[in-house]
Amino acid sequence: MREPLHTPQPWAVALGPSLVEALPRLYDTPCDPLIGELINALTAALGRGELELNLNGPPPEEVSEASWPDDHRRALADSPLSREPDGPLALEEGRLQWRRWQRQRQEVIDALIGRAGALERPAAGEMAAVRDLPELAGLDELQRQAVAAVLRYGLVLLEGGPGTGKTSTVSGMIAALRAREPGSRLHLAAPTGKAAGRLGAATGGTLPCTTLHRLLESRGDRFGRHRGRPLDLDLLVVDEVSMLDLGLMAALLEALPASCRLVLVGDPAQLPPIAPGAVLQELQRPERRRQLGGAAITLTTTYRNAGAIAAVASALRRGLATAPGGGATDPMATIRPLLQALQATDNLRWRPCSPRTLPAELLERLRRHQASLARLAGRCRPGSTKGCRDLLAERDRLLVMAPQRQGRWGLEALHRTLLGGRLDGDLQDLPAGTPVLCRRNLPELDLANGDVGLLVGGPGPTARLLFGDGNGEVIWIHPGQLAGAAEPALALTVHKAQGSEAEEVIVLLPSGGSRDGRLLYTALTRARQEALLLTDGETTPPDLDTA
Repeated sequence: MREPLHTPQPWAVALGPSLVEALPRLYDTPCDPLIGELINALTAALGRGELELNLNGPPPEEVSEASWPDDHRRALADSPLSREPDGPLALEEGRLQWRRWQRQRQEVIDALIGRAGALERPAAGEMAAVRDLPELAGLDELQRQAVAAVLRYGLVLLEGGPGTGKTSTVSGMIAALRAREPGSRLHLAAPTGKAAGRLGAATGGTLPCTTLHRLLESRGDRFGRHRGRPLDLDLLVVDEVSMLDLGLMAALLEALPASCRLVLVGDPAQLPPIAPGAVLQELQRPERRRQLGGAAITLTTTYRNAGAIAAVASALRRGLATAPGGGATDPMATIRPLLQALQATDNLRWRPCSPRTLPAELLERLRRHQASLARLAGRCRPGSTKGCRDLLAERDRLLVMAPQRQGRWGLEALHRTLLGGRLDGDLQDLPAGTPVLCRRNLPELDLANGDVGLLVGGPGPTARLLFGDGNGEVIWIHPGQLAGAAEPALALTVHKAQGSEAEEVIVLLPSGGSRDGRLLYTALTRARQEALLLTDGETTPPDLDTA
């Protein structure tokens, strides 16, 4: 039996059969079972954030293997559903796509490629003008190429794994542009509040740094910044671009004036966005790289996060580079020899555990973390900043990632074990110091989806939620303002943790579920100093779920 590489969203599972019935009827054509299989498979892919099926690859679980792909190709050739210009399906070089997103994706990619050459100038003398800047001291050759590129191109794609000096390179870019064009209007942004906060702190905190939704003045399903009211900027740096979906990138490009330089920073080995359209993955295609030319730079030298974490991450990254669709079918098979060779002094530890209960080592560490958070929360007072930064710093010392919400090793089981009956009440009834995850973009509260705050002054009616704004300041929110939009966050899914970092990371890795090496890679590379990998000790290889 074939196993899916990823688990689709429940809505996609329900939507597929409805589209199989509705689309042939709307286009007045008989329902071909093979076309129905493709519609079902393409809908399931959409629920995983993917916009296409590769007819040159292995068959997805929704189609019959015996008919894949030749019979499916013939069915597409005969079907009005795949005919130009109005058929909802589009087959392009063996890639079956929804025509709507095919057109939007092509528009976005064409706009990015066009922007890369919009400001191109002769290369001679570009670095000579800025070579003595202190921010360029210690940069390697590739980093200096990236700094030169921001002076030459309208768009620069800066890629690299953890610790390869992406932030130092961005600092060099900013310094070089300021030296070349004093008075330039600069802005830093990222898809999530945590990522924006890290970017702002890492680049010195001297530039405005926000989420993309806040920059674009998100208003529910639309944005206040657009072609008719563009952003007033000369340089925009966007970090964690692996999290950027097609719709958000399209909105950003619409709001960005043609004269504004755009720097996209990311790690293509990380998880793609949950929403459809992985823009960074699309830019990995060889023809796109050729079109970008010198505007695309990949940093390769690792300057931090050394040791066993880096070795395991590198092995996963190599496996991802050769895996079909970007996700290794068995990430543990790739790294198991490295895990078995770990020493007690390494910064990565591996513990096989019983799958029947939550690991005792995990619970003991989380209870100590809870106690530290509660103690520091007692020193905070709502409306004050005294002692609050220590509490926020303690929150960022430990990051626990559970692979799924349900199950014996899921988020719900973990929170119920640690919080008991308080989990069923209001947020204000949680113990003081409990981390709380915001699950929506709430621009009216200056909060973004994925922001993690802490309960202070409770439990009870005096409780308030403390959030950091990414610029060193604190935000106080009444728990009632997040009713239905927040949940406890002693642990996070890997998707929700993306963009975050912590001194210490613990990753739960049960067997079963979907398999995607990007999940494990993303989880382990959240660690700044040490990581603990807990697997369930089953004989089948453990893996992660996207839940």
